Amino acid sequence: MSPALIAALPFLGALVPGLLVRSGRGVAACACALFTLTALIGLCLHAPAVLAGEVVAARIDWLPQIGLAASFRLDGLGLLFGILILGIGLLIILYARFYLDPRDPPGRFFTYLMLFQGAMLGIVLSDNVLLLLVMWELTSLSSFLLIGYWRHQPEARQGARMALVVTGMGGLAMIAGLLLLGQVAGSNELSDILLAGEAVRTSPLYVPALVLILVGAFTKSAQFPFHFWLPRAMAAPTPVSAYLHSATMVKAGIFLMARLWPVLSGTPEWFWIVTTAGLATMCVGAVVALFQDDLKGLLAYSTVSHLGLITMLLGFGTQAAAVAAMFHIVAHATFKAALFMATGIVDHAAHTRSIRRLSGLGALMPLTFVIAAVASLSMAGIPPLGGFISKELMLEQAAHTRWLGGPDVLGWIVVAATMFSVAYSLRYVFHVFTGRVETGYPARPHDPGMGLWLAPALLVALTVLIGAAPDASAGWLVAAAASAVTGAAQHPHFSVWHGVTPALAMSGVAVAGGVALLLLWRVADRVRAALPAPDAGRWHEAAVWTATRWSRGIADGLTNGSMSRGLGAIVAVIVAAGIAAWATGAAPAFSRPMLPVTAIALIGWVMLVTATGCMVFYHRSRLLALVLVGIAGLIVSAAFVYLSAPDLALTQISVEVVTVVVLLLALNFLPKVTPVESTAPRRALHGLVAVAAGGAFGALAYVIMRTGPAFPSIADYMVRNSYKLGGGNNVVNVILVDFRGYDTFGEITVLGIAAVAIFALTQTLVGGATGQKLRDLFGDRARAGDRHPLPLVVVTRILLPLVLVVAVYIFLRGHNAPGGGFVAGLLVSIALVMQYMASGFGWAEGRRSIPYHGLIGLGVLAAGITGAGAWLAGRPFLTSAYGYFKLPGLEEFELATAMGFDLGVFLCVVGAVMLMLQSLSRIARRAGETDDTSSNLDPAGGRR
Repeated sequence: MSPALIAALPFLGALVPGLLVRSGRGVAACACALFTLTALIGLCLHAPAVLAGEVVAARIDWLPQIGLAASFRLDGLGLLFGILILGIGLLIILYARFYLDPRDPPGRFFTYLMLFQGAMLGIVLSDNVLLLLVMWELTSLSSFLLIGYWRHQPEARQGARMALVVTGMGGLAMIAGLLLLGQVAGSNELSDILLAGEAVRTSPLYVPALVLILVGAFTKSAQFPFHFWLPRAMAAPTPVSAYLHSATMVKAGIFLMARLWPVLSGTPEWFWIVTTAGLATMCVGAVVALFQDDLKGLLAYSTVSHLGLITMLLGFGTQAAAVAAMFHIVAHATFKAALFMATGIVDHAAHTRSIRRLSGLGALMPLTFVIAAVASLSMAGIPPLGGFISKELMLEQAAHTRWLGGPDVLGWIVVAATMFSVAYSLRYVFHVFTGRVETGYPARPHDPGMGLWLAPALLVALTVLIGAAPDASAGWLVAAAASAVTGAAQHPHFSVWHGVTPALAMSGVAVAGGVALLLLWRVADRVRAALPAPDAGRWHEAAVWTATRWSRGIADGLTNGSMSRGLGAIVAVIVAAGIAAWATGAAPAFSRPMLPVTAIALIGWVMLVTATGCMVFYHRSRLLALVLVGIAGLIVSAAFVYLSAPDLALTQISVEVVTVVVLLLALNFLPKVTPVESTAPRRALHGLVAVAAGGAFGALAYVIMRTGPAFPSIADYMVRNSYKLGGGNNVVNVILVDFRGYDTFGEITVLGIAAVAIFALTQTLVGGATGQKLRDLFGDRARAGDRHPLPLVVVTRILLPLVLVVAVYIFLRGHNAPGGGFVAGLLVSIALVMQYMASGFGWAEGRRSIPYHGLIGLGVLAAGITGAGAWLAGRPFLTSAYGYFKLPGLEEFELATAMGFDLGVFLCVVGAVMLMLQSLSRIARRAGETDDTSSNLDPAGGRR
């Protein structure tokens, strides 16, 4: 199975829960589990090759010119994280099926969960930094949705916002850092970047890139001073906490540091920044965790501490420390996910997570007690569990690392942090499950069904197995991951017993100190309560509130809702920037001669200036202003003809006709005269700004046309390759449907969205009190005696088939002569608009069999399918193919796939124009201007 398909499976699975929402939680969970299991099996099928040192790769080129490709790579590091993401994800799906309340919408939850799973899998399998960045931001968005899943709770909304702001801001920094890294390495492919370590470390851009990348990694992995968002995210449902905040999302930053370890590590900057941040995070998280009263709060800060531990190990920059970091990633994911699930079980049973209210649950929930106790002891580093091995490896590396000039400084700080880690781990067990049995619970706590305890039990069993047989259970995976991180083959040997070593002595001190801290916890808690407690979360909220207030004040000061004021400010800034550029630039050298000014060109220019000037003086008369706009458009069309641009002329005149007709319908619901809303001095100021801007743009155009090109024009390339690459002689059309087809595809999509938006707005407008107000305003207005003149009806009926034939002709010839789908769509729209105008809206609507919404959708779909068809030939999106054919009795003719794209443009234009017309007509009908659906040319009284 290709890594690309493995990465795509969770996204495909995200589509299923919404479709199966009426089938219940079980069906939705099983569907998601099926996609996750399939991806996991596909990943494991590559395990033999990866363990042998191979890198499984897949690549789908999109825009190779700018290095944009969907590149995937699966090595040991990707395999480790992929198994964690999919394996624990499978258990989370099982757990969530039984954890969620029947009132919680399962479709939304599982959709968000699969989106997040796909984004995380995309990060660890990406081989292109641009693709990695997309997936990185998608994890922030999907985690925002998951954290805020219970959106009726204020703390969930606040936690989701905080997580999005912090990780999103870090993501922006990381984007800049990775782009700098790609610039230095000369490639956006991670495979190439990983080979350019020496060039990166000696580049002057190394430090800026390093800092920016680490900001992104630290925010995502909740490193000090960005650690405060993670505890607030505990307002999410427990399955989300178990998945995002122990095994996956918070380890995305760890993954990034591990992935770029061969490139960025080995320098003093890396050591001091990463080691110090990890050490500080480890200590702060451990101390704060000990005094948390909420079980999820304790686990949240313990997660922060353990993430700091892994970061610190990566900061050491040695291969042995990298091996220890990889082992602790596995150990932490197993015991911490199990602990979060156990916390969810306790919350379900006792309806509280407050440690002060919990006691003696071991007697009431023995199975949960065993799961929580084993996982907690592993977190504390008690032998013979997996957490003990990773703690010993960490202490061994800390004991041999010099920091702040002392050989033992870092080691004993780590011992102190580990002491607090032991204390809060034991507190989770002894303060919750032992002691006197509390009786004040809403219901008597008891062990849940197998659906809730099976997933954490499997993780706890894995923790025990890792401790009992580390090499056989996890050693092979850790070795493969460490080899990928360090770039050198690693063959570590893991064991619970390595003899009497400094690490064992340090571990003993930490355990003894942790037990003592637990015994003195009440005294320590009183001391902690007496000390000032800075809250970084409150500082963040205050900073956000201050920034919001300042930005709102600045925005209100610059704009007051007036479009003219905002537009004037924009134009003034543009003019000022232009004046500054002219004043500081060199004088242009006019190397091109002036074209001769003919009488026709002079007359056209005078008419255009006159129409524009009249528009300024008579703009208050809306109908006259529309006529003047139409005149200006027709003159521009004539100018295109004069300058040998028939395509543009044909398009311009068609647009003018459609625009004038649609605007006439819109003016029907507006006053005839625009009221005076500005004073004479303000109008004079606006006039000065307009004259300055127009003069500046005119001068700029004059200089550009009179001076030689500053850079080679792309026009020659288009002319040379229009027929060769696109198969068409009409350069303009080939540019629109081939060379710049992606732009056109976006434009028709936006056009369709705009038409649907207008339809939706008018649908709201014609209903309720607004519709009644329209009827009151326009219902009694005088109307023409003959609303549907017979000559106009006859002419439009005759012209309709003729225009349709002409439109087909214009459409078919567009690839080699003036025409194409856009112009053809406008011609058909004009013919249909004339039917509505001549015979009335009711008559025309009664004969319409295809919804205009459908035309828009069909057009976008046709264009998209045509573009995607290029993938079947291994070509980039929207690449055209063409051929020449000869049929008996006919001349040789061309067929091109661009015709399918042009058909999409045609359908989208017709659908958008007619949907806008239909929207305006609905307003007219609601206002009381209904028309008779019959016509004197229909012998059956207008009926079909």
